[in-house]
Amino acid sequence: MQKVQKIGRNDPCWCGSGKKYGECHMVFDQKIGRARFSGHEVPSHKIIKNPAQIEKIRESGKLNIAVLDYVAERIGAGVTTQEIDDWVYQFTTKHGGIPAPLHYEGFPKSVCTSVNSQVCHGIPSDDVVLKEGDIVNVDVSTILDGFFSDSSRMFMIGDVGPEKERLVRVAKEAVDKGLEKVKPWGYLGDMGQAVHEHAKKNGYTVVRDVGGHGVGLEFHEEPFVSYVSRKGTEMLMAPGMIFTIEPMVNMGTDGIYVDDGNGWTIYTEDGKPSAQWEIMVLVTEDGHEVLAY
Repeated sequence: MQKVQKIGRNDPCWCGSGKKYGECHMVFDQKIGRARFSGHEVPSHKIIKNPAQIEKIRESGKLNIAVLDYVAERIGAGVTTQEIDDWVYQFTTKHGGIPAPLHYEGFPKSVCTSVNSQVCHGIPSDDVVLKEGDIVNVDVSTILDGFFSDSSRMFMIGDVGPEKERLVRVAKEAVDKGLEKVKPWGYLGDMGQAVHEHAKKNGYTVVRDVGGHGVGLEFHEEPFVSYVSRKGTEMLMAPGMIFTIEPMVNMGTDGIYVDDGNGWTIYTEDGKPSAQWEIMVLVTEDGHEVLAY
C-alpha cells in the first residue's frame, strides 16, 4: 500500500494557490474525508480548480459564449451545417482559440450539429441544409490558452410546430431545474434527479447512456454526469469542481443508437426528435457560477 504524505497546515496547499494549507484547503479536505468515510463518491484533488485556473477557464467560456452568439445571429433556413462549422472555426481562431472537437479522437469537424432525431455528435456537412421546421443543437467547445470550455444551444428553424417547440422549451427548463440543485456539499444526484423528474412529468425521457462530464483542464474529465440519478447519490459537489449539465431529452423512448457509418452520430431509436442544451458550471463556496451557456 502506498503511503500518503500528510500535509502540515503551514505547508503550501496542494492546489497550487501559493497559500498555506491551513488557510486554503485543509477544512475542505476534512469535509471530503468525512464524506468518503460515509461511503460517498468524492472528487479527487486533480479535478478541483484553483482561482488562477478558474479565471482562465472563465475566459475560455466567454469565447465559447461569443461563438454561439455569432452562430445565433446567422443560423436559419437554407444554411448548411458545414457553414456553421466554418463560422465556428473562423470565429474561434480569429479570437485566439482552438475548436476543441477538431481531431478530438478522430472527430473531423470543429463543432457538433445535431438535427431533429440526432441526439448528439452530428457531423457538419454540405449535404445537410437546415429547413423550416428543423430543430438543431449546436455544440461548441473551445480551447483558449490551454483551458477548455463547453456549451450548446438549441435553435428552432422557422415555425417548428407546437410539439417540437415544447420539447425544446422543456429541455431548457430541465437544465435550469438541475442548476438550482448545484451547491457545495450536495451531490450530483440531487441535480440529476431534478433534471429527470422535470422531463418525465412532461412526458419525455432522458438518455441514460450518454451524459455530462468534468471540464476545464481537459476536454473531458471526471466525473461522468448522469441525468437519471437519484438525490443523495453520485459524486459530492465541492467548490472548484467544473462540470456540464447537458441532458439529452427525447420526445419518445430513451433508446439510442450510433451511426455505423461514421461511428459518432447518435440517433433516437424511434426516430422521434431529441433536444439538448448544455451549460458549464462551477461549484463555488456559496452556490454556483455558469461559465458557459
